[in-house]
Amino acid sequence: MVSFRLSPRHQLVLSRSLQLVVVVVLLVGISRRNLSVVVNATMALGVTVLPALLERDTDINLGAGVTLWVTLAVSLHSLGMLGLYTAIPWWDNLTHTLSATIVAGVGYATARAVDEHSDAVYLPPQFLSVFILVVTLAFGVLWEVLEFSVRGVTDFFGIQAVLIQYSLEDTLLDLVFDAVGAVVVALFGTRRLSTTVDSLVSHLDRTRER
Repeated sequence: MVSFRLSPRHQLVLSRSLQLVVVVVLLVGISRRNLSVVVNATMALGVTVLPALLERDTDINLGAGVTLWVTLAVSLHSLGMLGLYTAIPWWDNLTHTLSATIVAGVGYATARAVDEHSDAVYLPPQFLSVFILVVTLAFGVLWEVLEFSVRGVTDFFGIQAVLIQYSLEDTLLDLVFDAVGAVVVALFGTRRLSTTVDSLVSHLDRTRER
């Protein structure tokens, strides 16, 4: 069986290419005077630079793979704002699943790092799996509430909606795919996050020594 794995350099190149995609989406939104596209693309572009800022300011090494993971999720969301959410029925499910894996990954890496850093904390593997699911679903509920609130405000003032909520059924389906993303991380993503966990533990150790 032939294994295929991108080198860190190729992952970085792909991340930069996806950042360029987000920039293009932003320019399209500006040219169309589409507020929702502009706001979402701007936020997505900001998210793509967070890994580099964390590495520069905190010496936390997230790795090229995590950077690509984050950039892929937000770039697909940005493309969705150009009409793919309505043109492709499963596009929203895909972006919600990818976004949920990021939330689950952050929750897992943080909890695992605290567990390894502190002798006073012990988190059994079974608890971590439940923790990942609960954190991801909680964030998903908060996001849906935010979408609903923003939609209410924009409708009240008669301006273009920045975040779109289609229906209650759509909200429940979003939460289902949020759960799918959490399960994917719990089953397959924890090993890939080991480098990030080690870097977080080192950061906590250095902070305690200061």
